[in-house]
Amino acid sequence: MTAEAHAPPAAAARPHHAAGEWRARARLRRLRRALSGAFSSSVTRRIVTLNLGGLVALFLGFMWIAQFREGLIEARTQSLSTQGEIIAAAIAASATVETDTLTIDPEKLMRLAPGQTAKAPDDALSFSINPEQVGPMLRRLVQPTGVRAQVFDRDGTSLIDTQALSLRGNIVAFDLPLMPGAPAPGVWARFTGWVSGLFAHGGAAPVAAGPDTGAAPPEAATALAGEATSRVFANPRGETIVSVGVPIERYRVVHAALVLSTRGGDIDAVLAAERAAMFRVFLVMAGVMLLLSLLLAGTIAEPLRRLADAAENVRRGIRARREIPDFTGRSDEIGHLSGALRDMTQALYRRLDSIERFAADVSHELKNPLTSLRSAVETLPRVSAPASRDRLLEVIQHDVRRLDRLISDISDASRLDAELSRADREPVDLAKLLDAMVSSARAAPREDGVTTRLVVEPPAPEPGLRAGDAFIVLGHDSRLGQVVANLLENARSFSAPGAEVRVFLARKPGAEGAPEIELRVEDDGPGIPAHAFERIFERFYTDRPNQGFGQNSGLGLSISRQIAEAHRGTIRAENRDGPDGAALGARFVVRLPAAA
Repeated sequence: MTAEAHAPPAAAARPHHAAGEWRARARLRRLRRALSGAFSSSVTRRIVTLNLGGLVALFLGFMWIAQFREGLIEARTQSLSTQGEIIAAAIAASATVETDTLTIDPEKLMRLAPGQTAKAPDDALSFSINPEQVGPMLRRLVQPTGVRAQVFDRDGTSLIDTQALSLRGNIVAFDLPLMPGAPAPGVWARFTGWVSGLFAHGGAAPVAAGPDTGAAPPEAATALAGEATSRVFANPRGETIVSVGVPIERYRVVHAALVLSTRGGDIDAVLAAERAAMFRVFLVMAGVMLLLSLLLAGTIAEPLRRLADAAENVRRGIRARREIPDFTGRSDEIGHLSGALRDMTQALYRRLDSIERFAADVSHELKNPLTSLRSAVETLPRVSAPASRDRLLEVIQHDVRRLDRLISDISDASRLDAELSRADREPVDLAKLLDAMVSSARAAPREDGVTTRLVVEPPAPEPGLRAGDAFIVLGHDSRLGQVVANLLENARSFSAPGAEVRVFLARKPGAEGAPEIELRVEDDGPGIPAHAFERIFERFYTDRPNQGFGQNSGLGLSISRQIAEAHRGTIRAENRDGPDGAALGARFVVRLPAAA
């Protein structure tokens, strides 16, 4: 019963654990993608490399200084320990021992383990160290190494100190404090002192015992207990001192302690020399980093500043046609930014030129019907003949309709760019779109009897292409329908009564191998003059000798080309020539990139 009661929670914990692992892996993937995206930039890699390079160099430098200090102290400690053992053995050998006063049990000495020592009893005071004999020998032994040697008896009293000129009570050499009028330390001294404080161990350490106090340092007490020890501390001046205590023993009995310590400033002088060398290295590194930073500023910051100034100049003096500096020869983001700004500026200039030409064309096209309308209105009150009045009224109505048509087409053309840039492109099946439009044209027959026929050419088999996706393009269905409507209306308007307009739809390979959708609209009209194959796509251009003036705005084909180019396609006009070279009619060809 208990096992069954506990089984469901355990089973429920497994899916929860799996979900947690999945979330962790998802976060790891997102982090990996973010890091790979950040370091894909060459500018980012340069900045990170330069900054981290300087930090790593400084870090390694400080680590090297710290390791050198520790290694130096360890080496001095080992050296003092070895020297102390030698000197302690020499002192013990030169000491005079009165054997009749020793009260140590020989059997107790025999029971001692190797290396173990015994402490002399209180009445065994006949281990005689003659300061007059040992002192000169001790000074000769420590003088080459420059260390300070002290000997303490079992009570912790200082017997010999090589820092003194003679025994206790005689003249002692020590450093005097700075006088009130003494000059203050220099900048370099204060700096090195500050650095020494950063690397110093611990806080304020006790002052090494000397002949003036008679107090034994901690290492002396440990040595009197039979163990060699060492200590690192700082004196009141902030100088590092290394001190070792070695027991002085004879017949495996400790009778005194020897303390060897470095002089103040010895280790600090070596460290100061190394820090000075490190500071010189730091100055060299700082100079290198400065040069690298200047190089970075010259290759990144300066081009960015020039690009920003040029963009500001373009904004202020748009009429002056300012140029953006050309850094497209660079393969990094600055080169890409320069190219993008140059392309954007050229597109802006082209758009401004187009707006200026459009405004000029609009004013010119609106001025003609307005002039005609004003003349008719001014003449109408002075005309009394009914036929003339009816003629003037007909002119006025014609001009009003023309103005209405112009304003509608101009409004449509002015909104076209903004609409195409804001709206999202969606898949549009041109086969279905053409079928619907041709069916609509058939349902509304024209007075001239012109008919429309649609021919869809079966696409060639392609790997992975479904039959329903052969004529799909990405775009705006309403604007593509406007192109088809303009081409159909243009072809029917040039066709003779009872003629046929043919619409062909096919899937063909493009210039670069990518599939394209080709739309052709053909008529049996008079064709296009040789000089007008490109002019017919200009705004407000019309050439209809058989039709009345002002029946068309001349914007239909211009709008069609604008829509086709906005869909990354092309539109062109050509004639269908017969065997004798005579034009059999016009043909308009629209090619759009296929979506699949």
